[in-house]
This record gives sequence, C-alpha cells and structure tokens, in this order.
Amino acid sequence: MKNIVIFGGPGSGKGTQSELIMKQYGLGHISTGDVLRQEIKQQTELGKTAAEFINKGQLIPDELMISILASVYDGFGKDHPGIIFDGFPRTLPQAEALKQMLAERGHCIAAMVELDVPDEVLVERLVKRGEISGRSDDNEETIRQRLVVYHNQTAPLAEWYAGEGIRHQVEGVGTIEEIFGRICNVIDNL
Repeated sequence: MKNIVIFGGPGSGKGTQSELIMKQYGLGHISTGDVLRQEIKQQTELGKTAAEFINKGQLIPDELMISILASVYDGFGKDHPGIIFDGFPRTLPQAEALKQMLAERGHCIAAMVELDVPDEVLVERLVKRGEISGRSDDNEETIRQRLVVYHNQTAPLAEWYAGEGIRHQVEGVGTIEEIFGRICNVIDNL
C-alpha cells in the first residue's frame, strides 16, 4: 500500500499531478476541500457539524477533520492500493493525527512528495489560472497572502516529514509530463 501526501504551495500542481498518479498507480484521492463539500452536500452528521464551523467563518477543528478523513479513507476498503492526501495535513498537529489514524489501521504514509516551485512561478501560474477560470481568489494580492500563510503554517511540515524519513522533493517546474516523470521515479522506488 502506497499512501502518499502530495505537498506544495498553492499553484504547485498538486491537483494536476494527483490526477496523473491516480491513473498511473490506481490510487484513491482525498482532497480535503472536495471531501468537505461532499459531506456538507450529503448532509451527513459530520457534514452538518463542519458546515456550522464554515458558516461562522471558523476553521474546522483538527479532530473533526480527522474524523471526516477517517470515514472517507475507510470507504476505500481494506485492500485499496493506497491514497493520495491532497490539501491535508496543513499543520504539524494534523500530520501527527493523520499518522495516528493510519497507524490504528496498520497503515502509514509511504512518502510525502513535495512539489518544489519558486514563489514567483506560483504567482504567475495562479494569476494565469485566475484569468482563465475567473476565480476571484486568484489575484496577485490574495495569492501573495496565501503564500505567506503557506510558508508560515504549512511549509514547516516538510521538515517534520524529513524527520520521518519520507520527504521527497521533486522539482515542480517544467512540463506536466516532466514533473510527473520525477514523481514516478519517487513512487516506483518506494
């Protein structure tokens, strides 16, 4: 089983590369944003609780997020080939909680794949995406603020995963295929 955390700043290509990894290796995919929207849409008990926090403009507590992720993870069944965690964890307590949740099932994270992309390239990519998609949060001021939050809150996780011995840095600049080839080199050697 190859559970993988895909990691990188906003606009680093996590979603794009996750799609390719899923097709190549038959892995499942858990995107926290998608999961939350689905739980809320289906009005599950967890979704209703999550909606209460979101509607008040509050962050969802780690315990609730782990409960939701555990439920989705278990939905893949005991014999799945692995899951890509996209957008989670974002903090050290979340990483520790994910590790514990998986350990309770006799599983672990096989690799944290970090897409290494310079900030200026991330800004350029996201501004371009905003022009195409019309996403209001893809403007330069908001993007730069998201990068500050990423560097202050999320990036320190890279060192934690290095300490776990599973951090794999991949150059995230080049064609989609070139970047995917670098990721495949990591996964094929797990």
